[in-house]
Amino acid sequence: MTFDDQDIAAIESLGYTADEARFLYLVAVHSGYFLPRQFLTFTGAKWGSRSHNFVSRLESRGHVTWREYDPIGGVYHLFSRTLYRSIGKENLPARQRHATQFIRARLLLLDFILKNLQFAYFETELEKTAYFCEVLGIPREDLPAKTYRGGPRTEPAMRYFVDRFPMFLDYTAPGAPPVITFSYVDPGLAKLAGFANHLNTYLPLFRRLHRFSFLYIANSAAHFLPAEKRFSTLAHPPLKAGVLSDIVRYFRLRNAWELKQYGSLSTSDVEWLKEASLRFHGDRFEGSYRAWASGALTEQELRAELEQAHVCSEVRFQTYLVPVKRFGRKRLAEDSEGTLETSGAFRDA
Repeated sequence: MTFDDQDIAAIESLGYTADEARFLYLVAVHSGYFLPRQFLTFTGAKWGSRSHNFVSRLESRGHVTWREYDPIGGVYHLFSRTLYRSIGKENLPARQRHATQFIRARLLLLDFILKNLQFAYFETELEKTAYFCEVLGIPREDLPAKTYRGGPRTEPAMRYFVDRFPMFLDYTAPGAPPVITFSYVDPGLAKLAGFANHLNTYLPLFRRLHRFSFLYIANSAAHFLPAEKRFSTLAHPPLKAGVLSDIVRYFRLRNAWELKQYGSLSTSDVEWLKEASLRFHGDRFEGSYRAWASGALTEQELRAELEQAHVCSEVRFQTYLVPVKRFGRKRLAEDSEGTLETSGAFRDA
């Protein structure tokens, strides 16, 4: 992860050190909530005057509030409009107050990011939509979205990626292109209904991708195996059917266009063909298309080849255990979780 010098300088100007500013930036962009021990994790400091002065300045400047959630403890909420405005993110929903379940997920999310700063995270809705629509050529209607109803004088607003779970490009594989990685943060619910709903929301986007990873983040391994099975059940069959159908349709429409059979193409066919040409470009598709268009490959053989190619596509499910069970207290010396130093770890499924 890289920090924008201008954003960090803007937070520093409010009376914080460079390390404090970087930490506050992470909290503002990704969670909105934090525990004192998370500040210590980021800075490598121990509980003492440095951390006490930091939270004291936050409170005295009115940038945070400390809220107790009996009996599980308390959490700092970074809500200051001044601070969010200083980094150009005044309208982030993190400023709002939320239910305990949401806060649990945000704290787990922040723990994950603090332990995995090596990734290139997408921070905003605009960055995510630009990557999928402009870079990958995926139609906006296939992105996970939610419509917010406005007042009587305002139009409904469509928002994308409203879950704001970590999404990043993983550049860690030597010599390989970066892998887009999605995630879900389990707030500790008894059932997987929320996870299933999350996957259903993302399925249209997943069907458009040949290569991606999915990461299930939780503070208990109890749901890891059921989550893997649910992911496999919901994600893999639609991916195969959707990709196959789209590629075959693309080949047919492209062939009709190249043969100047314009009368056989509707306006919607032409628009879809433009979008599909962005999705299915490159040598992997070009060779199959040329073989099929020349008659060297029958449609049945084409489908078999595409199915095999899809089986070999890289769709990876992983889990990540965050060893945190409680919220916290203001003074880590009084909080047993302050001594918990076990690092989270990826697990391939």
